[in-house]
Amino acid sequence: MVQLRRAKWIPAGVVVLAVVLDLVTPTDVTSAPLLIAAPVAAAPLLSLRGIIAIGALAMIVHAGLAWVDDTFGWQRGIANQLTLLAVTVLAVLINRALEGRDARARRARYVAAVAQSAVLPRPPSRIGELMIAARYVPAEDEAMIGGDLYVVQDTPHGVRVMVGDVRGKGLGAVSAVCADLGAFRYAADEAEDLPGLVAALERALLREGGRRGGQEQEEGFTTALIVEFAEDLGAVRVVNRGHPPPVLLDADGGATVLEPSEEAPPLGMSALGAWASPVDTFPFPPGATLICFTDGVTEARDESGTFYDASVRLPFLTGHRATAGARATPARTLHLLIEDVAHHTGGRIQDDQALLALHRPPGPPHA
Repeated sequence: MVQLRRAKWIPAGVVVLAVVLDLVTPTDVTSAPLLIAAPVAAAPLLSLRGIIAIGALAMIVHAGLAWVDDTFGWQRGIANQLTLLAVTVLAVLINRALEGRDARARRARYVAAVAQSAVLPRPPSRIGELMIAARYVPAEDEAMIGGDLYVVQDTPHGVRVMVGDVRGKGLGAVSAVCADLGAFRYAADEAEDLPGLVAALERALLREGGRRGGQEQEEGFTTALIVEFAEDLGAVRVVNRGHPPPVLLDADGGATVLEPSEEAPPLGMSALGAWASPVDTFPFPPGATLICFTDGVTEARDESGTFYDASVRLPFLTGHRATAGARATPARTLHLLIEDVAHHTGGRIQDDQALLALHRPPGPPHA
């Protein structure tokens, strides 16, 4: 925003530069070409009134300089004035075209934001004692929703969570996300345990693949991390189906990668064979935060090709900020993580990123 405000002074700076050059050069050297550039520079930077003002200023300055140099005639005076007028009109037309394009882009972003809130609503910030934060970072600004997903649901069996990444891009991926979310929301309330929940998701994905047919039926799958918290939040149960493992931050800032005890393929591949869904249980002490994310984080690379390691960076990020006096809330932890990934890649977002932070406050639970 600051850079944009500074850029708006460029057209006026061009006019000032033209005046300086005209005054320090011989009278047979004209600065009219530089003055003509001022309205063009104003086209993408200023409003309609600003462009007209710069054009009028350039014409007045040119006339004044030509009068001082005693060179105001038909060839170097009137002709340049007409050129300045024509270029100002052209700059106005360019500005209107750019404004129309920006308006269409704003409408597209608004529609994308509405679609995202409908397809992938943000979970509540708190369920009981469990504090929750979620972020979605699209690889493309215009496509605010893709194949990554997260969902948090309070069920009769405890708080259940899914973070996933469907195969593919575009509308097909969004359709698969809708199928995954719908299946999870139903099965999370009905299934007695996590293996039952995973089996219900498998059946839903197979049905969806059958309806879509073609390559999606044969190769469609979803990497998924399915999490269930104990009623007292003392433990977290995890089923990992081909997804990047989550990172558990303890109250002292230490990080532990919750690796699965047994590898399992992504969801939606049961037509190729039957696999168990091992449930791994980990302690979730007071003050701990569970960070879940998709491969847009783990596969983010810097210029040398080095992958981002959240388990190494998160203790530094949260510990450094804590010493600086900033409270490491779930939302802030995700904000720091997203900023650090962007810094690691040099601002080049290579894939969508879905992130979820679930925090158990320190101290005994209160009513």
